[in-house]
Amino acid sequence: MDKVRKFVWFPTPFTSVLLWLVWQVLHDFSRGHMVLGAIFAIVIPWIVAPLSEDAVIAKKPIKAVIFMFRLFIDIAVSNYDVAKRVLKSNRSLKPAFIVVPLDIKEPVPLTIFTSSVSLTPGTVSVELSEDRKWLYVHVLHLEDEPALIKLIKDRYEAPLKEIFGC
Repeated sequence: MDKVRKFVWFPTPFTSVLLWLVWQVLHDFSRGHMVLGAIFAIVIPWIVAPLSEDAVIAKKPIKAVIFMFRLFIDIAVSNYDVAKRVLKSNRSLKPAFIVVPLDIKEPVPLTIFTSSVSLTPGTVSVELSEDRKWLYVHVLHLEDEPALIKLIKDRYEAPLKEIFGC
């Protein structure tokens, strides 16, 4: 059934407030800029609201927080590992492309998954297949491809499946 969007003054009130505040920070706090910022803060969300999809809600928010902390730790550890490898001779690096099979198909969890892979130093999400079955990843140093694929799926994809119930 097609959802009909009703007209509301502030379809995304947080975004409106944020837009107005950013406008004020970037400009002086004159009355003119306050009014112009308010107009932009109302009009821009009106224009963008029809383009947005319904919000995706994490079914397990505690696990989402744990996932976020794990990702931050992985980023820190990977930064150290990449720095150590880069400071050595480049001959010791074994860059490669790997193909990660995907179980997630929903747009938001998939976006978080691919972003998590790219945010972790030493790996970059290169391309997502059209059918969303494969993620192509460039790796700075590859020792064991099956082990790395398993690590990526266990460390990032499995928790996201659980968090979003996909």
